[in-house]
Amino acid sequence: MRRGFSLMITLSVLAVVIAFTSILLGYFTVTKKEADASKARIQADLFYADIQNEFKKLKGKRFKQIYRYPIALRTDDGRFAMQLHCVPLNSGININWLAYENERSEAKQQRYQEAQKLFDFLTLNYGVQDAGRLLEMIRSQVKSGTPFLKKPQSRLRQKNGIISYRQFADIITQYENETDDRKVAFVPWDRYFTFSPTAQRVEIEYATPELIAYLFDLDLKSVQEWFALPPEEKGTLRAFIENNGGDFNAYAFMFSDNNTSMQARCDVGFHTGGGNYRFAFDYIDGKAKYFEFFGK
Repeated sequence: MRRGFSLMITLSVLAVVIAFTSILLGYFTVTKKEADASKARIQADLFYADIQNEFKKLKGKRFKQIYRYPIALRTDDGRFAMQLHCVPLNSGININWLAYENERSEAKQQRYQEAQKLFDFLTLNYGVQDAGRLLEMIRSQVKSGTPFLKKPQSRLRQKNGIISYRQFADIITQYENETDDRKVAFVPWDRYFTFSPTAQRVEIEYATPELIAYLFDLDLKSVQEWFALPPEEKGTLRAFIENNGGDFNAYAFMFSDNNTSMQARCDVGFHTGGGNYRFAFDYIDGKAKYFEFFGK
């Protein structure tokens, strides 16, 4: 039966792909029929449940293989295809730290100050016209948890916090419409910030080159070249920073080298006879949360 699938993935994640192949085999007969949006939503719910069950079987480094490449599966006749893409949640400074302004905790004050400095740096460098208004909107969202743009097919009903880049993008859209400031759309927010209600540290292994260059005042091109090196040639991030004149200890409180952390944002696209559909969710330490169905 597996001959019906083309596995478009490298051998490094073959074990993960095989696990997900069994999910697709179970749905292949269903997807031979034309599917409308309501059926696609049901299928998305089923995929969501089964994918999180498969994730529970992955531990440590095996789980982190899902970050390396998208997992893509399709039938030979093209009637059904699915692609799973996951990124680490803890790859940047948490946007939710901007709401720690009045917290008494020293640790939270440190995080607030770093988030505020980064926000100021980005809005200044990209010429955002009304940074104060944008900051007000972000803090309001973090504290209330009420999405600016409500989506009837979303399960984004958390108490507090910005939980996804899509939710943050809604704030940017609202700000852009209110101020007619088009420059805000060019800020690469997701290269510096992460969007998670739980992230308290940046995972060293997945920090972005842009964030490292910013924090330690390094040349971005040099940092990108180091990130592109094979693992056996790179050494540690601490060594790289200190060899280039940076002080890693100044930001050590922000970083974690926890190799067992499993906190990911996953996006799943699938194609049936009725069209292309997408859904997304967070997977945080064994639990899937914040499901969003995007439809076509």
